[in-house]
Amino acid sequence: MKRYKVMIIDDQEMARQLFAWYFEGQEDYVVVCQAGTVSFVEEFVKTNQVDVVIMDVLMKDDVNGFVMAKRIKKICPQIKIVMVTSMPEVSWINKAKNMGIDSFWYKEASQETILSVVKRTMAGERVYPNEPPKVSVGQAFSTEITERELEVLRVMTKGSSNAAIARELGIAENTVKQHIRHMMEKTGCESRTELAIEARLSGVVAVSYTHLRAHETLMNL
Repeated sequence: MKRYKVMIIDDQEMARQLFAWYFEGQEDYVVVCQAGTVSFVEEFVKTNQVDVVIMDVLMKDDVNGFVMAKRIKKICPQIKIVMVTSMPEVSWINKAKNMGIDSFWYKEASQETILSVVKRTMAGERVYPNEPPKVSVGQAFSTEITERELEVLRVMTKGSSNAAIARELGIAENTVKQHIRHMMEKTGCESRTELAIEARLSGVVAVSYTHLRAHETLMNL
């Protein structure tokens, strides 16, 4: 019987242990590596047999999981990749699909276990959720914010001015102002800074691990 070799990359030790626990006692799966950083992943897959990688999108060393997934696929295109996250960033599902990542799984929101997703992936399926989890952004739900508003919000949370947002998205500056005003009205935020903080803490737009921790600290002061 073939035993699939599993590699787990997640900066949260509890998450790694939980993932590994799912595979305990599985005759056709064995965990060959667990790590909280991507620093040695490329070298490991070059020198060891790995059939499937379970990898978080955002990690403490601020290396984007998508970047590492692309590198793994370039080195060993036969390796299956299951991307996991607890953040409901709406753009990640399509990004993963477009990159050829095999499956995508939300840690807290999915009703299906990671073991089930991996097994379906190894059977040749591409397993993706239909939509990201619904979360609160201030007084609104993420589903109340339009796709274009989220595009504006994603750039705004980097600290960009309205003019810079307009240039990056190819829209008028007044349109940017309108989108931000509408989002503030929906969420009940009184400033764009408060809106950016709410967006980052909810996970509805992606930020680096460092920025996420910094804003969580700020909100707890």
